[in-house]
Amino acid sequence: MSDWRGDLRKMQTDLADTVRYTLFPDQNPLNLNDCLGRHLSLSFTGVIRCVACERTIKKSFNQGYCYPCFRKLAACDSCIMSPQKCHLAEGTCREPDWAEKHCQVPHIVYLSNTSSVKVGITRATQTPTRWIDQGATQAKPIARVQTRYHSGLLEVLFAKEVGDRTAWQTMLKGNAEPQDLEEVRQRIVSHCRTDIADLALRFGEMAFELIDDAPEISISYPVLAWPEKVKAHNFDKAPLVEGTLMGIKGQYLMMDTGVLNIRKFGGYEVEIKVAA
Repeated sequence: MSDWRGDLRKMQTDLADTVRYTLFPDQNPLNLNDCLGRHLSLSFTGVIRCVACERTIKKSFNQGYCYPCFRKLAACDSCIMSPQKCHLAEGTCREPDWAEKHCQVPHIVYLSNTSSVKVGITRATQTPTRWIDQGATQAKPIARVQTRYHSGLLEVLFAKEVGDRTAWQTMLKGNAEPQDLEEVRQRIVSHCRTDIADLALRFGEMAFELIDDAPEISISYPVLAWPEKVKAHNFDKAPLVEGTLMGIKGQYLMMDTGVLNIRKFGGYEVEIKVAA
């Protein structure tokens, strides 16, 4: 039996033939791929530390923040989920300096196949990490834009054609049927051509660059068996989570007793035991 202890953060991922997952990469790294088929015990100690300021708190918000950080940090603002409502563009950003580094940088608009085909956005430096975190099995960049705000405007247009949500329970029950992402790209660009031209007229042609030759990325996850029913573990209701690790996809550990969303419990201190 081997032991680990630390505050949870989203799992570090590396794209390979099969995605490699690591917990506590900066401490005593736990290679989760090596734990497949073994019994895992994750025990929440009762301690939660804010992922931003690191103070001890009783309750976390937005995947690991204390309430003051949740209220003041731009990373927790509503426009992170709805970038087309960018507060920097409106002059009401909580942290303009933070936004300059994280939002006023090139972004990619992409298609991915998670539970079905969807459109999404990410900073250009965050591919393929973003796709892995969503549990995508296929991904394809379709546009390059100057800012997060611009990516949000384009995402809203494309989402009318393909949607922008993942059904996480469906995603965890198995890989979605393969899709022709190039055919989908051509279709939505054709349908949205007039609206895209209007955006280019409004913000300048350099703000929106459609990509018609980006290679499609295929992603394979370490899974021994898919769950027939998806039952979610919750440290707030049951501080001990244990079972045999059957797979990892997105930011979920899939055990024979249920699934655990690691990212949801950012800042939770846990003790992990892995059977030999």
